[in-house]
Amino acid sequence: MFDAVPSRIGLRPSVRGARRGQGAGGRELGEAGKGIVAIVAACTIWGLATLYYKAMAHVPPLEVLAHRTLWTLVFFGVALALRGRIGEAVALLRGAQRGRVRLAAGIVAVNWGLFIWAIQTGHAVQASLGYYIFPLVSVCLGVLVLGERLSRGQGAAVALACGAVGVLTAGLGVAPWVALALAVTFAPYMLIKKQMRAGAAVSVTAEVMLLLPLALVWLALAHGGVVAGGLFGADAFTTWMLPLSGLITGGPLILFSWGAQRVRLSTLGLVQYLNPTLQAVVAVLVFREPFTGWHAVAFGMIWGALALYSLEGWRQERAARNLATSEGTSGTVL
Repeated sequence: MFDAVPSRIGLRPSVRGARRGQGAGGRELGEAGKGIVAIVAACTIWGLATLYYKAMAHVPPLEVLAHRTLWTLVFFGVALALRGRIGEAVALLRGAQRGRVRLAAGIVAVNWGLFIWAIQTGHAVQASLGYYIFPLVSVCLGVLVLGERLSRGQGAAVALACGAVGVLTAGLGVAPWVALALAVTFAPYMLIKKQMRAGAAVSVTAEVMLLLPLALVWLALAHGGVVAGGLFGADAFTTWMLPLSGLITGGPLILFSWGAQRVRLSTLGLVQYLNPTLQAVVAVLVFREPFTGWHAVAFGMIWGALALYSLEGWRQERAARNLATSEGTSGTVL
């Protein structure tokens, strides 16, 4: 079919040229496939990470957070050092973006700590709801902070999500504060990261560098008996498991960043919902947290909102591609 188009306008391609085109297309499809696999792997690890934090429920949340900070820095520090890029993180802390790094570090510490606490204390269903809601909160943040305009589809998605929160609040008699807090902290964090001119690994390394002194102070207090905890070294299971927090944090981020460079935004937007979906499945089937009819209605509304949101993103991306194609071919002389 594609060979027939050039032949009609007198530009019959050579066999060698066609083979080259097919080879390039195959390589492109191959890279996209690898990107999807990487993103699916990252989201699967994030989604199943709730199992890890539940297994660490005997360790106080702030101590787990401190270890997560410490071992994430070790993980990324080694990864960047091997590539000769550790200086980029240091430069980020000293450069013009240091204010954003500090703000991002404070927000991510709150978000990480709240997530750990939620999983350990039986709020994993709400945690998954929070990560479903956050893209829609990000849209609202773009309107309020960046002056962006909502399309009809985005507006309908946000309204449906607000309705879901209202349904859950009315049905359960209390607002899903954990879900809202996770969404409201993660959305501005992503906004800051979007404006930061640095790779994900470099920026996260800079953030945990700032948090490290606080983490070490807390661990010193815990092991000194000033606060509850100090369980690293208490038994083999805890001692081996706590350092895994750095791998669970850093490994998926590298996979996700690598994969995101190779797939379309519409694909990325859909696959990333695997994370909260797995969180919800684990919360209900493994942790046996309650999932009432009100939860079912609210989650159904959220899924509908995300479908509208994803469809709108796909339409905008397709329109942008069509515009770029028309602009690229408008000056072609046949």
